[in-house]
Amino acid sequence: RYLLEQDFPGMRIGPEPTTDSFIAVMYGETEGNIPGNALVVDPKKPFRKLGRFGNAFLNRFMCSQLPNEVLKSISIIDSPGILSGEKQRISRGYDFCQVLQWFAERVDRIILLFDAHKLDISDEFSEAIKSFRGQDDKIRVVLNKADQVDTQQLMRVYGALMWSLGKVIDTPEVLRVYIGSFWAHPLRNTDNRRLFEAEAQDLFKDIQSLPQKAAVRKLNDLIKRARLAKVHAYIISYLKKEMPSVFGKDNKKKELINKLPEIYIQLQREHHISAGDFPEVKKMQEQLENCDFTKFHSLKPKLIETVDNMLANKIASLMNLIRQEESNMPTEMVQGGAFDGTMAGPFGHGYGEGAKEGADEEEWVVAKDKPAYDEIFYTLSPINGKISGISAKKEMVTSKLPNSVLGKIWKLADCDGDGMLDDEEFALAKHLIKIKLDGYELPGTLPSHLVPPSHRKPFQTAE
Repeated sequence: RYLLEQDFPGMRIGPEPTTDSFIAVMYGETEGNIPGNALVVDPKKPFRKLGRFGNAFLNRFMCSQLPNEVLKSISIIDSPGILSGEKQRISRGYDFCQVLQWFAERVDRIILLFDAHKLDISDEFSEAIKSFRGQDDKIRVVLNKADQVDTQQLMRVYGALMWSLGKVIDTPEVLRVYIGSFWAHPLRNTDNRRLFEAEAQDLFKDIQSLPQKAAVRKLNDLIKRARLAKVHAYIISYLKKEMPSVFGKDNKKKELINKLPEIYIQLQREHHISAGDFPEVKKMQEQLENCDFTKFHSLKPKLIETVDNMLANKIASLMNLIRQEESNMPTEMVQGGAFDGTMAGPFGHGYGEGAKEGADEEEWVVAKDKPAYDEIFYTLSPINGKISGISAKKEMVTSKLPNSVLGKIWKLADCDGDGMLDDEEFALAKHLIKIKLDGYELPGTLPSHLVPPSHRKPFQTAE
C-alpha cells in the first residue's frame, strides 16, 4: 500500500492479523480480482505449478490487478500474516512453508516485515524463514513503525531484533535491516526523521534496481539448477548401481537411504563436488522413500560433459550478451507511487543538505561562515593574499580527517590549481571539512554553487 500509494482489490490493513490469503498484486488495464483456481489454469500467468498445493491453498490465493505505474516494472506477492500458536498453524489446511518455498525460489527479493512493538519470532515465522534457506541473498528485513518509539528504545529494539534473527538465520553475516515508518501518516516521533529518510531511500534503491538485474538473476538461477541437476544425476546413478539385480531389493533400498550422508561424502571426493551443491539429506531421504531404485537411469557421462561445457563456456558468452544488451538499453527503473516522491524537488533525498546546501540560493553558501574562517586564515601568515600547502595542512589536520579525505578536499578547494589557497578557497576548504564531519559525502567534482565568487568566470570558461 505504501509503495503503490493506492488501495488494491482484496486489501485490508489493521492492527490484528488481517491478510489470510496470498495476493499476487500485478499490473492490469482494469482493476479487479482473479481467484486462485482460475489463476493456475491461465497460461499467461506464471502460477500454473501452484495447482499441486490443492483447493485449500487455491481458495486462499488470488491475483489483484490494477493499472498502477509501479506494477509495470515489478509484481508483488503479499503473503498472509504470520500466526503464533499451534492451532492456527494446523488449521491453514495446506503446507504454508512449502508454498513460501515455491515463491522464494522464483522471486527476486524477499522482504520480512517486523513491527517495533512485536519482535518475537513465533514458531511459524521461524519455520517460514527456514523455508527460505538457500535464498539468503534475496532476504531484506524491514523494521516498521519505528517512529512509535524514541531513540533509546529504538536502539534496544534493533538490538533485540538482530538477536532474534541470529537465532533463526544460520549465516555469519548480519542481515540488512531497513528502519522506518512505512505508511503515509505523520511521524509520531520525529527525532530520527533523517535516519528514516535515508533508510527508505536505500530500500527504494534496492527495489528499483530489480528490473535492471533481472536477466543476470535468471542466469544465476539457471547455473544453480544446472549444478543441482548434475549432483542429482550422480546420486541417482550411484543408487541404481548399488541395487541388487534379483533378491533383497527392499532391504538394500532402506540401507542406501540410511547411508545417504556417507554416499554424499563419497561422491564429493570422487567427483570433486562442493558439499554446498548437494540437496538437504533429510529432504532427499523423504523423497527417496517413494521411489523404485531399479527404475533409475545409469549415469550418462556425455550429458554431464555437456552440462560442464555449458557452465565453462556458454555461460560466459551469455553474460557478455546480457552486458551488451544492458548498455544499449535505457536504464530500467521502478517508477510511480512512493518512488516518485523521492526523485526530485526540494523533498528529494539529500536536497539542501551537505554539498547540495545552498544550491538554489543566490548568495555563496560559504559566505555566512567566512568571517570566522578569515580569522583563522590570517593567523596562517598569508603571502600576497595566499597560504601555502604546508600552512593549510597544519590547520586542516586539526579536523582529524584522514589524509586521503583531506587530499580530496584540497583538490576541490584549490580552484585555480596553483598549489596555494586564497581566503575564499580556504573558506571553501573549511566548509568541505564541515560537510564531511557532519557525516555527508564529498562531491566528486565541485558543484557550480560552491565555486568561490572570484573564481567563477575563469573556472567556468575553463570547464
